[in-house]
Amino acid sequence: MNRVRLKVNGQEREIDVESCRLLVHAIREDVGLTGTHVGCLTGDCGACTVLVDGASVKSCSVLAVAADGAEITTIEGLTGEDGLHPVQRAFWDEFAFQCGFCLPGMLLTTCELLDRTPDPDDAEIVQAINGNLCRCTGYASIKRAVRCAATRMAAAEPASPDAPDT
Repeated sequence: MNRVRLKVNGQEREIDVESCRLLVHAIREDVGLTGTHVGCLTGDCGACTVLVDGASVKSCSVLAVAADGAEITTIEGLTGEDGLHPVQRAFWDEFAFQCGFCLPGMLLTTCELLDRTPDPDDAEIVQAINGNLCRCTGYASIKRAVRCAATRMAAAEPASPDAPDT
């Protein structure tokens, strides 16, 4: 057994895992956060996507011991003023989900995209969500939701202290 220290959704956690334990199983079974879904276990579907140190990672392709010391954000860690993160609110408003199986991975991937590229074009959106499969909704509403979230997040950001007064 290996002692692994993680910061999950802002909370320090220590878990004991076998060397071969996947991060997705450690999150779900050892930490108790079941919003991270187990899909294909090959890294193809994206249902298990979490943010590790701010980067989207397919947790079914990472050993838990490799994440020792990392900061992990799961779907349970997304919050906003009304309880929903702006990305979650945009997906809700744009009807960008149906069954919800792909949703946690899609949302976290979108958060990473918008953190890295606040105003993505359609090609950047498609590239970012390319590793997340949705079998229900189709991608038109998802792209609309990403654009909606980008617009809302840009409008909510305070002006830079270096920005000229208008």
